[in-house]
Amino acid sequence: MQLSDDKRDDFRSRLSRIEGQVRGVKRMVEEDRYCGDILDQIHSVQQSLKSVERKILRNHLETCLTNAVQSGDDEARQESYDEFMDLLKKRI
Repeated sequence: MQLSDDKRDDFRSRLSRIEGQVRGVKRMVEEDRYCGDILDQIHSVQQSLKSVERKILRNHLETCLTNAVQSGDDEARQESYDEFMDLLKKRI
């Protein structure tokens, strides 16, 4: 993955926060907290992960896919398009 230092730091920070959220959910389960509260926290974790996913997907478009298209290599371009479509199919 091609990342600038700023993006790498941003992803690392976001993922660390998500890690803390997951630990919080685990603690809530251990403390036998109200199911609705636990479910709300799980939803929050999922949304945070989706946000990181979108940012990484955008980075992939801006770097890997763009480089393949600009390379002039038709096979590499087609492989990148196919890979990107497979990634989208999993998310739609």
